[in-house]
Amino acid sequence: MTGGADEAAGYRYGRRSEMARDASRVEAFSDAVIAIVLTLMAVELLQFAPQNPTGPDLAGALFHEWPSYLAYVITFAIVGQVWLTHHNMWRYVVRVDQLLLVLNLLLLLFVAAIPFAANLLSDNLRGPVGDQRLTAALYVGTVLGEALFFNLSWWWARRRNLLHPDLDPRLARAVARRFLLGPLLYLVAFAVVFVDPVLSLVAYLLLVGLYLVRGPGDLPPSKERAPAGR
Repeated sequence: MTGGADEAAGYRYGRRSEMARDASRVEAFSDAVIAIVLTLMAVELLQFAPQNPTGPDLAGALFHEWPSYLAYVITFAIVGQVWLTHHNMWRYVVRVDQLLLVLNLLLLLFVAAIPFAANLLSDNLRGPVGDQRLTAALYVGTVLGEALFFNLSWWWARRRNLLHPDLDPRLARAVARRFLLGPLLYLVAFAVVFVDPVLSLVAYLLLVGLYLVRGPGDLPPSKERAPAGR
């Protein structure tokens, strides 16, 4: 009994006394948030109920809503690219600490705001030039925010040795360089808004296409296994 009391009296709060955990819950929570964002985005941008859905003006009414459709396609591509990047990045994270959890939450904060920014942009895409540029700035601020927190999350995971111990340091640096490219490209796309807001949206779509090209840290291509006995 005395030994147990001594152990209790000798307990100190400190890093070595705390339990660590893996990244499984972070990935599951992040996947759920991104799935909800995609659903809300579809509800917000594809809500369309013409007064006479079977009339001859249906084609014209649908064409009139093209800003919403364009914003939906581009924003779905951006959020999809966020999910792919998040999925690939967290394959290498084997442990989490408090700050990495906070950085991931801040990343999701910006991801969750993307449907709002996209809806605002689609509503003002044919409005005054000042409104177009303001909503475009809010849009780029949202996607730029998530890109910055991707960079911070990877930087912190490398700094605190939260990545898999077998990860090649050269690959970790290559992934970091690729992440840095995202904010720079988003700023370039934002600059295009001063030329043409619609062209700026198309630039975002092209940038997402660049990220679909396999780069450092992405899943390797699958290899077919030869049948047994061959």
